[in-house]
Amino acid sequence: MLERLSAALDAAERDRQVAAGFKTDLIAAVPHLRRYALSLTRDTVESDDLVQFTLLRAWEHRARFEPGTRLKAWLFTILRNGYLNGRIKRRWEVPDPDGAHAARLSRPAEQDGKMDVRDLQVALDRLDAAQREALLLIAVDDLSYEEAAAVLGCPPGTVKSRVCRARDRLARALNEV
Repeated sequence: MLERLSAALDAAERDRQVAAGFKTDLIAAVPHLRRYALSLTRDTVESDDLVQFTLLRAWEHRARFEPGTRLKAWLFTILRNGYLNGRIKRRWEVPDPDGAHAARLSRPAEQDGKMDVRDLQVALDRLDAAQREALLLIAVDDLSYEEAAAVLGCPPGTVKSRVCRARDRLARALNEV
């Protein structure tokens, strides 16, 4: 990591993008950054990631550094802010190493259900009005045959035959789709 950083800084120095002392001071601050990061994270891998983040952030914003001020204090501020922002983000994360939590959050695709409803609606629209009305009163509105007969003004046997014919036609129409 230090070799890549040194190579990048050397290239930038050749292009006169970086002050000569910035490279030396940045590399010299790495052990201090590692120690500080380790005291915050208590994890060597996480502390190395935090130091790398700090070095990259410092490099990206090197124009903001004011020569004559303390580079180490500026770097420690970047490191601490990176640590705190990471902690805030992790607070909202749910540990899910085996994917069980994510599996409970997923939903099956809805397009099949929507297509089935659309097919049913088309098949219902093709029924005779009397059959459709009788079927909807019995199947959807949950009326008894006698109650549906009273609504339609016909005998219960007529309602039963209309519902039976409507169910047969719906079954045939939906099997064709």
